[in-house]
Amino acid sequence: AELANFHASEPYRDAPKGECRQKTTPVGKLFPANRFGLCDMHGNVWEWCQDVWHDNNYEDAPTDGTAWMEGGKQDRRVRRGGSCFHAPRICRSAFRAGGTPDYQDRDVGFRVVCVAAP
Repeated sequence: AELANFHASEPYRDAPKGECRQKTTPVGKLFPANRFGLCDMHGNVWEWCQDVWHDNNYEDAPTDGTAWMEGGKQDRRVRRGGSCFHAPRICRSAFRAGGTPDYQDRDVGFRVVCVAAP
């Protein structure tokens, strides 16, 4: 519960129970950044991704880090990371959920990515 905003009253394995805030928190204020300097990558809010939803997880997915835009269900996109309302097993970047781009909820957001010019 000291590392991410999730439903900490349902800890993972032997982890201690923690505070369950049941609301989003300001990014970068309560939890430390990861090794890449990014804050709140797990929990807090689901993050919409550019990738098209594929039922087969990563079979035939790009390996160069680009968005997976070919094939799949073109009317659906990927959400990652769980939210403040979910148990820790869901609050990880590898956990995916799908949805239509018009889906809205209080625990769904996105992350703006900036790339420095060469």
